[in-house]
Amino acid sequence: MIEQTFGPRRCRDTRKPLAAQCPDTAFYRCPVCGSVFCVTGAAAKDGGPQLSCCGRSMERLIPASSGEGGPITYQIVGGYNDNAVRVSWSTGSKECAPQWIYLKTFTGGCLKYVPAGRRPPLVFALADTDAFAYCDADPCLECVFRCKRGFVLYAYFPDTGLWELPLDKMTAQWQSKAP
Repeated sequence: MIEQTFGPRRCRDTRKPLAAQCPDTAFYRCPVCGSVFCVTGAAAKDGGPQLSCCGRSMERLIPASSGEGGPITYQIVGGYNDNAVRVSWSTGSKECAPQWIYLKTFTGGCLKYVPAGRRPPLVFALADTDAFAYCDADPCLECVFRCKRGFVLYAYFPDTGLWELPLDKMTAQWQSKAP
């Protein structure tokens, strides 16, 4: 019998966490200095607060949906013990890389800045409840269970604005055993 090992980041929950436990997220940008603020909770849902910076009202960034053909994509890797979300982008040139990427999870979120000249991918390591997984496949088989359903990726590109991508991909590839 193979003995299972439990890594320190592994989720020990017996059921998937509720996606609704983490509040909605909204982003605001200053038209003068370009600073970005993240707002969570009820304020993000109801049109948001009136934020100001540099003496002017901030503009709310409305995300474009990044479905098929959008500038960002993801892959869930690591299996049970080393769960992570690997984010890639394709924009055609190094100058068009995202400025930052935010991953909203079951329990909160993580913001990572993308240094100039950085090539994809950018990896978000997961732990505890956010690392919940039904199986140990590496990379994820994108099966019907969709372990990370409820996670959302946000990526800000200077030339095209804010993009949103829910982590809910599902393919039948795992059934056909195709590569």
